[in-house]
Amino acid sequence: MSDLIREAPLGQLIRFITKNKVLQYPEEKPDFQLPEAYNTVLNNGGLTEKDQRSDHSSDDEAKEAEALGEPHMPGLQHHITTRSIKEGDLERNVSLTRTRTREPTMPYSPERLAVEEELAVERTKSIAIAPTKTADGRILVDWYTTDDPANPQNWSLKKKNFVSLILSLYTFAVYTGSAIYTPSEPGVMSRFGVSATSASLPLSLYVLAYGIGPLIFAPMSEVPLIGRAPVYTASFAIFVILSIPTPLVNNFAGLLVLRFLQGFFGSPCLANGGATMQDMYSLLYLPYAITVWVSAAYSGPALGPLLSGFAVTAKGWRWSLWEILWIAGPVFILMFLLMPETSTPNILLRRARRLRALTSDTRLMSQSEIDQSGLKPSKIAIDALIKPLEITIKDPAIAFVNLYTALVYGIYYSFFEVFPIVYPEYYGFSAGIIGVVFTCILVSCVIGVILYCAYLYFYLIPDIMAHGLRAQEHRLQPALLAAFGPPIGLFIFAWTARPDIPWIASVIGITVYGASVFVVMQCIFVYVPMSYPQYAASLFAGNDFFRSALACGSILFARPLFLNLGVDKGVTLLACLSTLGIVGMFVLYFMGAKLRARSKFAIHEE
Repeated sequence: MSDLIREAPLGQLIRFITKNKVLQYPEEKPDFQLPEAYNTVLNNGGLTEKDQRSDHSSDDEAKEAEALGEPHMPGLQHHITTRSIKEGDLERNVSLTRTRTREPTMPYSPERLAVEEELAVERTKSIAIAPTKTADGRILVDWYTTDDPANPQNWSLKKKNFVSLILSLYTFAVYTGSAIYTPSEPGVMSRFGVSATSASLPLSLYVLAYGIGPLIFAPMSEVPLIGRAPVYTASFAIFVILSIPTPLVNNFAGLLVLRFLQGFFGSPCLANGGATMQDMYSLLYLPYAITVWVSAAYSGPALGPLLSGFAVTAKGWRWSLWEILWIAGPVFILMFLLMPETSTPNILLRRARRLRALTSDTRLMSQSEIDQSGLKPSKIAIDALIKPLEITIKDPAIAFVNLYTALVYGIYYSFFEVFPIVYPEYYGFSAGIIGVVFTCILVSCVIGVILYCAYLYFYLIPDIMAHGLRAQEHRLQPALLAAFGPPIGLFIFAWTARPDIPWIASVIGITVYGASVFVVMQCIFVYVPMSYPQYAASLFAGNDFFRSALACGSILFARPLFLNLGVDKGVTLLACLSTLGIVGMFVLYFMGAKLRARSKFAIHEE
């Protein structure tokens, strides 16, 4: 527990105030013994035997590193093994090269899976890891042993799950903050004398803002000097602070600005959450963790109107905005007290600093410190802001994925505008009961989770264990069937949302839509980084931006669309658009390999 508190923002603040005299790391305690391997390298003026072998095989390692998509660092300790990897009907032997200090840069690949299998075996034993020297004499700081408790991959399952819970609650709070405002729209219209379209702006701007934020916060969290926890904590603290004046504002322009800023500063978890999960969980079981995190994001907008519907009816439109503070405040306190850093480069960078202070030897450096020496802010800006758009324009597979997910997301948020039309006018539901209707999306999320996890447990993981990773398109198989769900669910809703048909029929349509969309999105989120691993961060930031931008627009045009065309014709139009996703999904499944072969962004294997 002390380790968890020490790594959390509160622990780091206490350490700063006490000048590292409280909550000390092992290297700072008087009884700390420097591992013998470090003493050997520090006292040895020349290269170790392992370093000499590394120098002699530098050319071979460079080729191996290039094959894995990793930069080669001369003198860096490598872990080499040969594995038989089966992809489809092809079986080949792969020489694997993995640096101890650097996590594999390919998040999804047969090579990484094989490496993780071997490391999983190693972690059951405590084997000392010897530091190595680079060609210029720098000593690379690494984990002390294969089961080093500082390595997030070595944390207990209980600790990993606890951190995942905090992250999921954080994500839930931010996503709930969007649609929780929906029941307040009539009150905003009355208080500020604005139209229904204008009253929906506080929701649409919030959604747009949390699509823009990751373009800045995602690359910031990847900088080893910063890490993930400070980005989470600092931005979420501002989010909580902004939640105080937002319900107190007395002019409409101020409400718009505050809601935009809320969405912007709440956004880091939406793009970086997957990276945090990847820090802790192995490739084989990462999809389970991602499923939990996405479920929190998916169910947040569904529960928002339920949480505020009855309260707004009784207490007024400001009450929904106060509820954001009540939800986010406790989550922030939990994060501030117990959310540890999970970024490996950041953890090792701080360890290198402590070892330098202990030994007064400036040669001790982490890999990230060496990498950062040539890092230019302009390059970060280009990669973060331009690369997502460039890939979308130049790569047809990514263009389809972004357009498809944006369409799905836009339709998803359009439902927040059709509910207040259908259920009060056709069935006489109050604002509170309309919030209860939103729970059907939560039910659909549960169904989607059960279906997808069953697919992982009974088919995918056993298949990978038996045959290795197949081609990336293999992960799209559940989506081929699930892609029929969105248009079916929308057609059911469009043709049954009428006064002479019981309300439960339309709710069934929403549930079918929601469950199938969940499965499709899970498959897509796994497919993208498998094909384009070196641009995964840019891709997810770009995808989040496109999704949120269309969702922002859909919130504004959905109500006029339904009022002018009618609910039946308006939702039918959305259902027809969704059928394009069926064609696109099959094209992507059968033609994906050819599309990737033409792309300069994808990883190509000989």
